[in-house]
Amino acid sequence: MIDNQFALQFAADWITCWNKQDLDTLMAHYTDDFSIQTPYALKIYPDCGGIILGKKNVRLYWETALSKLPDLHFELLEVLTGVNSISIYYHNTDSGKNAVENLFFNGDGMVDKVIVTYN
Repeated sequence: MIDNQFALQFAADWITCWNKQDLDTLMAHYTDDFSIQTPYALKIYPDCGGIILGKKNVRLYWETALSKLPDLHFELLEVLTGVNSISIYYHNTDSGKNAVENLFFNGDGMVDKVIVTYN
């Protein structure tokens, strides 16, 4: 079970990395083979089916997305914990939308899967 203190600290660090556009620090939390499922990926890569596989490919996707969103800024709304996951509920002040980032952790405490949902 993920500890609430770990979840809160992880979410705070995650928000800070995104707001600083610090992909190097952000990427250190993910496994090399992690995957992300997000509707936004379809805007960048229409043929991907909303799923991007592998750290290198996700980094390229995030770099591309950030280049299109220079004013991106997230505000943390809530953090929820699960057995091997946390959900970060946040507000994107640039788009005005809310999102939930569901991050799944492996036994080494690294994120190996992400599912994102938006309002």
